[in-house]
Amino acid sequence: MRLQHYPGAALLAVLGSVFLLGCQMQQEKPTSAQIEVIGMKAKQEADAHAERKLMAWSEQNLPVAQRELAILYQTRPEQRADALKLFEQSARGGDTEAAFQLGEMLRVGVLGVAAAPAAAAPWYTQAAQHQHARASLMLGLLYKNGEGVKQDAAQAAHWLTAAAELGNAHAMFLLSNVYREGAGVAPDQAQARHWLEEAAEHEYPPAIQELAMTVQLGDALSPKDELRASHLMKEASEHRRNNWNRF
Repeated sequence: MRLQHYPGAALLAVLGSVFLLGCQMQQEKPTSAQIEVIGMKAKQEADAHAERKLMAWSEQNLPVAQRELAILYQTRPEQRADALKLFEQSARGGDTEAAFQLGEMLRVGVLGVAAAPAAAAPWYTQAAQHQHARASLMLGLLYKNGEGVKQDAAQAAHWLTAAAELGNAHAMFLLSNVYREGAGVAPDQAQARHWLEEAAEHEYPPAIQELAMTVQLGDALSPKDELRASHLMKEASEHRRNNWNRF
């Protein structure tokens, strides 16, 4: 017997094809943006359905889903150890933000896991090598303070420069001190002033305050300017007050 001899056989075949196509579409991997939207929904709205989606995608070894689920678990003390594992899986899958978050958790420790700055350093490095500004900043601080790694002023300056060039204001401020003191680099007052100005331009209050004191007194790079100093001090005070009011 042949299928085409039966009435409706062609229709059944078409419906079967549509069903198979639907199944294939359901199995298609979501985009990173789609996963992040679901992650935001799970975290901000405590959406159980969204969380189940993240869990299912994580089991498919999708690094972004593993990272988003880990971020959700970070907010729950009893699941922080699970977050640590998920961040590692995601970071090993190549997710830059997961590598940074893993470094953060290892540096400070989580429930049941002692702080391990030495273990954090490679993950910060992985993220920093992919132009993650905060990872570069943290790596610079580890080398500056000898936390988990051998103290190395040149490495500290290298990673602080990377973070500063990526727009991190804290790194800019620290880098201004690095050049002023000649810590790991040749002393360069012009570079020190450049990064101090940049940090102030990025509205970093300690930089604004230090710049205010500098221009109030004047130095070899610029004459005394009490009017600008007054404006800067007012700006620094406003930023500190605004930051305080956020909490």
